[in-house]
Amino acid sequence: MKQKSEQQIRTSKLLTYVLLGLISVLGLVCLYYGSTSAPGLRRSDDESSGFDGSDPVLGTFGRNRDFDDLFEDQELNPEVPKSIPICDMRYSELIPCLDRNLIYQLKLKPNLSLMEHYERHCPPPERRYNCLVPPPKGYKIPVRWPASRDEVWKANIPHTHLAEEKSDQHWMVVNGEKINFPGGGTHFHDGADKYILALARMLKFPSDKLNNGGNIRNVLDVGCGVASFGAYLLSHDIIAMSLAPNDVHENQIQFALERGIPSTLGVLGTKRLPYPSRSFELAHCSRCRIDWLQRDGILLLELDRLLRPGGYFVYSSPEAYAHDPENRRIWNAMYDLLKSMCWKIVSKKDQTVIWAKPISNSCYLKRVPGSRPPLCSSDDDPDVTWNVLMKACISPYSASKYHCLVLVIQVNNLFNSSTEMHHEKGTGLVPWPARLTAPPPRLEEVGVTPEEFHEDIGIWQVRVVDYWKQMKTVAQKNTFRNVMDMNSNLGGFAAALKDKDVWVMNVAPVRMSARLKIIYDRGLIGTVHDWCESFSTYPRTYDLLHAWKVFSEIEDRGCSFEDLLIEMDRMLRPEGFVIIRDKSSIINYIRKFITALKWDGWLSEVEPRIDALSSSEERVLIAKKKLWDEEVAAI
Repeated sequence: MKQKSEQQIRTSKLLTYVLLGLISVLGLVCLYYGSTSAPGLRRSDDESSGFDGSDPVLGTFGRNRDFDDLFEDQELNPEVPKSIPICDMRYSELIPCLDRNLIYQLKLKPNLSLMEHYERHCPPPERRYNCLVPPPKGYKIPVRWPASRDEVWKANIPHTHLAEEKSDQHWMVVNGEKINFPGGGTHFHDGADKYILALARMLKFPSDKLNNGGNIRNVLDVGCGVASFGAYLLSHDIIAMSLAPNDVHENQIQFALERGIPSTLGVLGTKRLPYPSRSFELAHCSRCRIDWLQRDGILLLELDRLLRPGGYFVYSSPEAYAHDPENRRIWNAMYDLLKSMCWKIVSKKDQTVIWAKPISNSCYLKRVPGSRPPLCSSDDDPDVTWNVLMKACISPYSASKYHCLVLVIQVNNLFNSSTEMHHEKGTGLVPWPARLTAPPPRLEEVGVTPEEFHEDIGIWQVRVVDYWKQMKTVAQKNTFRNVMDMNSNLGGFAAALKDKDVWVMNVAPVRMSARLKIIYDRGLIGTVHDWCESFSTYPRTYDLLHAWKVFSEIEDRGCSFEDLLIEMDRMLRPEGFVIIRDKSSIINYIRKFITALKWDGWLSEVEPRIDALSSSEERVLIAKKKLWDEEVAAI
């Protein structure tokens, strides 16, 4: 009986172990299916599961799913990492969509003569970087504006070849642990301030002020170097989009952004620049090494698209003054081309010539039939720019209310003299700073009424005040300089910051790109971008990122949350801040990555007040990125 009892006990234990085993297996199966239905972080092929063993910076965490299936307990959700790998130090200046190594790896064959190798080429999903970009050794919190205009820490951008190469042009000077910027340029060795004064005098503007009473506000500086021209324009109430490619002078824009100067990476290659038509009052090229005559003048025609009626092109280059045969040939050909585009020289002195674009279609209509370059076809939208090829044609002014204003101006001032023509603003815009809050004429083109425009202004003023109240204990007066609004809408967020010493890169997602023209008409700057891809900027270039409904937008498109969070970290300076305003479910999910991203230097989360732009169950999360050291990086 005792032996039988022991046999029964052993059988009972065996059954217990079997049942426990079955329960464990079922639990693992449930966990597996639960994790595959949770909101993943990467959109990828089914076979992509985990980090690529051959390259620790590539890999995947899963796929986006419905937020209703989200696990509240991180330990039960393997999709949410407790840490994210740190990239190798060789990636400390990584710009994923401007990585020329990728061109070689993918065996792309860009046309070098057309500058295609400087245009965007983004990695496919399976090659997206899945690690945090580290700062260079010895990185320090950047020098704060306005001191940063004139000096930066050498450790933050440890590249001094420009100081040596441009030593005679006074771009920059190495001075111990810092790099100084005397304000010089290729054609203004004596300083950008004197050069700006000379331009205002050439144009005979009142009081020798280049802003012309607030009528010159937005400037495009192509081939900008380290952006000293744009830096010195700021004191004139002029904001420049300083533009240069990531070329042999690859760190010029990195220096500009480190200095706190509005600037971006870009190239006049084969595609339109990501700005709407009629965005700038003035375009500037100081020995920018651009072949303006190539492909039937397509690059000058791109400038023509971007200039407002009566806008100027300031050209400082040997072709404008040198008398050797080759420079004379280029000058004559350029003069003939611009004349056929109805541009007129309004001033020419020493090394510089200034052209002005016509203020109406009148000159175009008087050209001989078959004239080159032709007018663009009526079905061409000059405001569509994302991945759109440039066109070798003139974008005429449309017959909208906006241009009726131009025609009224033209009746009273039809090229009576070059002086009268180039003093007329010819845009229907009021002078800066009044244009920041005045409903622009193109507002009706985006389906917004003046009443809605003014309501938007009020809403963002209140929202920004609330943001600063949340950050009042950690954000000092000079904490922010470079700011990005990742979903700019009508520019209300940037406009609400007008009294703070910051500049804002207003980003219009592709589906809302038409509204970027309103940004420029308000005297602000910005660009079009697709947040399913990486942004064209160096790492560590923004002090504050504002993301309003950005994650909702990419969720609708099935793009990766993790990719966007890692990209935001790449752009964000150490001790910089992110403001994420979105649905509660999205905020709940993003919050789980705060520690892994090392954004837990300071946190605040609130339920904001309801307004006309609010969505249901909206929340605001503000986080501060830690300054990495070896201990933090190891966490």
